[in-house]
Amino acid sequence: MPLSNKDIADYAVSEALKAGAEYAEARLQWNMEQNVSLKNGEFEPPGYSETYGLGVRVLYKGAMGFGATNILTRESVKELATALAKKVASSVSSFRTKVKMSDEDTHIAKWGVAERHKPEDVEVSTMVSSLKEIDSELMSKHSQDSLKFRVFGLGLSLEEKYYANSNATKVESRVPRVGMFGILTAVEAGSVVQRFVQAGETGGWEIFESGRMKKRVVEEGDMVVKIVRGAEKFTGGKMDVIVGPEVTGIMTHESVGHPQEADRVLGREGAQAGESYLTESDIGLQVGSQFATVIDDPTIPGTDGYYLYDDEGVPARKRVLIKEGRINEFLHNRETAEVFGVRSNAAARASYYNVEPIIRMSNTYVEPGDYTLEEMVKEVKEGVLIKNFMEWNIDDKRYNSRFVGHEAYRIEGGELKGLVRNPVLELTTPKLWGSVAAKTRDLVFDAATCGKGDPMQGIPVGHGGPYMLLKDVVLGGR
Repeated sequence: MPLSNKDIADYAVSEALKAGAEYAEARLQWNMEQNVSLKNGEFEPPGYSETYGLGVRVLYKGAMGFGATNILTRESVKELATALAKKVASSVSSFRTKVKMSDEDTHIAKWGVAERHKPEDVEVSTMVSSLKEIDSELMSKHSQDSLKFRVFGLGLSLEEKYYANSNATKVESRVPRVGMFGILTAVEAGSVVQRFVQAGETGGWEIFESGRMKKRVVEEGDMVVKIVRGAEKFTGGKMDVIVGPEVTGIMTHESVGHPQEADRVLGREGAQAGESYLTESDIGLQVGSQFATVIDDPTIPGTDGYYLYDDEGVPARKRVLIKEGRINEFLHNRETAEVFGVRSNAAARASYYNVEPIIRMSNTYVEPGDYTLEEMVKEVKEGVLIKNFMEWNIDDKRYNSRFVGHEAYRIEGGELKGLVRNPVLELTTPKLWGSVAAKTRDLVFDAATCGKGDPMQGIPVGHGGPYMLLKDVVLGGR
């Protein structure tokens, strides 16, 4: 068992304190990843990786340091912990802004994700044959000329952690995940339509065996062919727009989740992942309509961003980022929580043992409303339903954004009409959330990998929500 020697983390904490650290924490972490892919029906070389090691962080008189090792002997760990404590003590004068961490309760916990078929027990041959079934089903309906380029990937991962700190918190966890992606390119008479789709959930191989991922990828393949053959050129104008859960999700992730990460707000991510249009004093600022409530919640079972404790040993909870149009709270780790005078809301996550936990999203979504999609469409005299997106862009401060539709339909007189090609929605963050007028009862999540930090950390997240009606916005065409 990879975490059978978790006492080595406790030992690292005790040795750091002996060497003079005021606070110490250690995270023993094992990651396993197995990936296969298929390109135009041909099997590509599989990938397999394991990382296993210990990350240690210490604090002394406002100076903080982090180090890691994959040599898990007591001699090596003692050397790391001692050296860290000494280096931090010698660098106190270099920290113009002293680091402090919020006071948090002590927790002893063990949590995990239920799994019937463990990822580490799944053979590569099983994964390959599963992708071939998907490719065969698609190509039984479409010619090579119509679906010109197809790439499918299937991945299994497992993350086990043991965390301990000098406040006597000890947390152990096991999280398996199954993920899939597809890149589908359709060609017709010189016209090209491409779609990237990603799906993922926490759990065992039974997630893939359920057929949900297969069904979605096949439907996406059918749709790219349908769009390239029959979507009309779109002429823009001012109108109402309904966006589907996938579009709602990318909007929440990019224009709410990222700018409300407290390290961005404080400017500490400026040279890495970007800045924020918000400032420290913007709690309570009106940035949307009364229907704009955006949540980040790690505690939703099955989602790709699921966790119950963060990598600072703080219990996870639902975070209401925007409440009825007003900025309600930022995402915090213990360091930024102390700066803002609040408790941490458990947003500290690290991708592997050898990187420091930083502020990250989990599952970011718009709170559902009380409409059905049919009722919402009937509200629109002239507009467009953008079910999902082909591409998106947003500026460094997360203020000016652009979303290009993939599967999109004209709405006339409260009825859905034909497919339209690539409607373009460009607007500011306040305009976007200020235009929200209604939401359906749906709550649908998509999986994604969010990149942030230096060195770059890719973290599994979920984003989504309901169908959402935006009133009187300007759409363009391309």
